[in-house]
Amino acid sequence: MNFKMSSGFYPQDLSDKESMVATMLSSLSRLFIRMKRKATGDAERFVALVVGHSESISKLTMQQVSDRLQVLRFRMRKSGLNEQCVSEVFAIVRECSSRYLGMRHYPYQIEGAWAMLHGYIIEMETGQGKSLCATLTACTSALLGVPVHVITVNEYLACRDAEKFEPLYRALGLSVASVTEDMSEADKQTAYQSDVVYCTNKQIAFDYLRDRIALRNETGSRRLQLESLFATEARTNKLMLRGLHFAIVDEADSVLIDEAITPLVISATKPQSDKQPIYEKALWLSHELESDVDFVLNESRRSVELTEQGRVRLERLGQQLGGLWKQPCPKEELVVQALRARHLYIRDRHYLVDDEKIMIVDEFTGRVMADRSWSEGLHQMIEIKEGCPLSDARVTLAKISYQRFFRRYVNLSGLTGTAREVKAELKSVYGRDVYSVARSDVCKRKIMPTRVFSSQDEKWEAIVTRTDMLWRYNIPVLIGTQSVQASSLLSQKLQLRQIPHQLLNARQDKHEAEIVAQAGVLGQITVATNMAGRGTDISLSAEALAVGGLYVINSDRHETRRVDRQLYGRCARQSDPGTVESMISLEDELLVRSCPRVLLALCRICVSSRKIWLSRFPVSVFWICQLLAERKQSRTRKQLMKIDEQQEKMMAFSGLME
Repeated sequence: MNFKMSSGFYPQDLSDKESMVATMLSSLSRLFIRMKRKATGDAERFVALVVGHSESISKLTMQQVSDRLQVLRFRMRKSGLNEQCVSEVFAIVRECSSRYLGMRHYPYQIEGAWAMLHGYIIEMETGQGKSLCATLTACTSALLGVPVHVITVNEYLACRDAEKFEPLYRALGLSVASVTEDMSEADKQTAYQSDVVYCTNKQIAFDYLRDRIALRNETGSRRLQLESLFATEARTNKLMLRGLHFAIVDEADSVLIDEAITPLVISATKPQSDKQPIYEKALWLSHELESDVDFVLNESRRSVELTEQGRVRLERLGQQLGGLWKQPCPKEELVVQALRARHLYIRDRHYLVDDEKIMIVDEFTGRVMADRSWSEGLHQMIEIKEGCPLSDARVTLAKISYQRFFRRYVNLSGLTGTAREVKAELKSVYGRDVYSVARSDVCKRKIMPTRVFSSQDEKWEAIVTRTDMLWRYNIPVLIGTQSVQASSLLSQKLQLRQIPHQLLNARQDKHEAEIVAQAGVLGQITVATNMAGRGTDISLSAEALAVGGLYVINSDRHETRRVDRQLYGRCARQSDPGTVESMISLEDELLVRSCPRVLLALCRICVSSRKIWLSRFPVSVFWICQLLAERKQSRTRKQLMKIDEQQEKMMAFSGLME
């Protein structure tokens, strides 16, 4: 097995990853196919062993099961994770789950857990029980003496799963806890001492950074080993974690890919009230410049470039203001940030204004990132633009990217419903292959033909009309939107038609799980941003099943195909029926921003012809735009990773904190 034992004081992997070699290996398709076939064959044999052990273990009393488990723990800690011991441990965990949770792991869940123990990122269809699958891997690792962090995307899921599976862990003699942001330091430290800890990616990364600060900013592994010899009790009591032993990342594509470029920063505040006049003047100067004449916007990169004419004009305006504004470098940097704030960051799409505070919205998840702020004065520019009080700037004390953080785990695996599109990147960045677990049942999802409209107004009208019809038949409907702005607009249109509904976007994200869980109620209409409720089960009543299950409407194509697939996966879960329909327009942001004018004109001709066979062309163009956007995002992540690695080496050389 690829599983590594971790020991010593605060274990973590600080070695350089051979990402180039990994990329080369992943590109050798023949070798990959041979490896895949071997892995699949090994998994099938392992599953058969577990099923074989299950029959005999089911006849044992709990005391006999406990005694047998102690013998297996001793053997594993002495000889490691050999197949015979692990298969028997899996069978015991499976039996205890059946007795204490009323849930018995299916063979495909055993296969997925086996793959995770080997370091794979597993792809398992939505609704196939990924959370239960992870308990097999987590229990086996914890019984071996290797602490486990089960990492997910929000606190609700972390608390839910820790509470839900606690009887199983307790029956096996293991401790389990969840960590949330509102816990005290003492409670967090206690929770992190558990064998299995459920937490969010954000929480675990920030607590790791706090430990780095507590360890006097030392980054070398040799120094960390010496800490165990010389650390005082008062010093070690400041640490949150026991190290980075083993991470099981739920919704792995979201955490490891979509949020990979998000910098995690611990900072101190620095008053900015004296700089308010400077930011105000920068915004005033930005109003004096003309788009496409004095500056050029790049919406995909969120960048602004001053033209030569713009620099000359800015120089002339700066001479009139005097002081700082006579200096070209700070003046241009401030004005560029002001232009970005005005033109590239849009209210209710990129941020919300709540109680006179700017709240950043994660574009992939649609969730508010309450503790984050933009750097280099951009956040303050947006605050002035929206008439909010100026917040303090932040001075960085420690920072790390998700890419670098998760590569520091001694053992790393994960699970998700959508990974195949990014399997090359998962291999090159994290050294992890994707293992697809076959669905256990026949998918009953009905996919309707995609409807393409000339304008957004026509699209929204069609969505409202379709929703009205479905509502009259009491069919539960979930409508996915791209942004807070789009969800609010659709909500207004539904209100005008007097169609009762639930609205879920970044403004209601505290009630996310509760709203999504009710989306399968007979006659329920739910409008949500595309990623809302990821990981939350939508239960259907018998009446809802009788009318065809959940009807999902996708109102826009996301830049990432995986997000669309996640939305589609909200219906037809666990053998339930369900329907998916996409309604898109030629005015949607993806097409307007990415599609050449010639292709866009051809799309308009095809749509206006109203011939079914011609409507396939615009759908293909959308798909191509998604593919191009995904490749651009992947290149951006790789470039930022290289910059991140270079900065890490420079800071390690100088002895500074990364």
